[in-house]
Amino acid sequence: MSLILGLESSCDETAAALVRDGHEVLAERVASQAELHARFGGVIPEVASRSHLEVIFPVIQTCLDEAGVTLAEVDGVAVTNQPGLIGCLLVGLSTAKGFALALDLPLIPVNHVHAHVYGALMGGEDAGGAAGNGPTAPESAPWPLASLVVSGGHTTLYESGGPQVHRPIGRTLDDAAGEAYDKVSALLGLGYPGGPLLDKLAADGDPKAYAFPRPLPSDSLDFSFSGLKTAVLYALRGPQGRDPLPADLVPADVAASFQAAAVDVLAKRLLQAARRIQAGGLVVCGGVAANSGLRARLKLEAERAGLPLFMPPMRLATDNAVMVAGLGHHVQRAGHTADLSLDALPRGD
Repeated sequence: MSLILGLESSCDETAAALVRDGHEVLAERVASQAELHARFGGVIPEVASRSHLEVIFPVIQTCLDEAGVTLAEVDGVAVTNQPGLIGCLLVGLSTAKGFALALDLPLIPVNHVHAHVYGALMGGEDAGGAAGNGPTAPESAPWPLASLVVSGGHTTLYESGGPQVHRPIGRTLDDAAGEAYDKVSALLGLGYPGGPLLDKLAADGDPKAYAFPRPLPSDSLDFSFSGLKTAVLYALRGPQGRDPLPADLVPADVAASFQAAAVDVLAKRLLQAARRIQAGGLVVCGGVAANSGLRARLKLEAERAGLPLFMPPMRLATDNAVMVAGLGHHVQRAGHTADLSLDALPRGD
């Protein structure tokens, strides 16, 4: 049995978790910076890294207290070291190095994107909506999986052959899907973060009110969301950028039509990828995996295709340390620990 302390600070969430044997969650905590960055309309890296410094030790201590364990009982420290905002990554990485050095613990490097895929296998939802169907031993998952990592910084498809084996097979050529959500939210004056606000507004709108494009670059599994974002801009402000917005505008219709187009693109690409690699199952993860429209559509598509769909529970769709500690267990078992020269890699390797 192994007890792993996981640390996550790649962007604007400061998170810690204690996970035993890669799947049993003893405690988890996330300190969100959403309110802090809302007035800026996006994440300010310097502000984010300073906030991590202020809260990371209280977050860790709260986890230890909740689990009823001490640092002496921890068998390793797993930390996100790539990809992410460099200053933010360094806060978590420096903290993990300090624990590893002081307590003579293994230092376990974790790829943030790979951790999102793993997190979807830790007991989320299947295509029928039932809870708890993520396998406790990820080796038992129906590999290969077609994995869609979709967030404010990533929109990437992977052929996933195991907990640590992920081959990119498609990616965004411009904006990430979550970034497009944030920009459309800003156009409508909704605020930041835009994803949850747009999702809620879309529930009251007509998804057919606007015929927004479904960009699907040919001969590849890549994505492009800049054209969709521009189509929304022109629908709201026209080519001349009129101000203010039209008096007869129904924001809910814009939100619903935009979301319908974005979800359509994401769902089609994931199913295309699954057919191409003859996947045994589907994964959707990352912050946009909390979107109700995307979750509902993928459940339907997975059922039609006869494939299991693995999604994280809503509370773990956004950045968290549960997925880091869970994957860290397997990284350590594979002997991929690091020394104190481990570096933070903002773009990943």
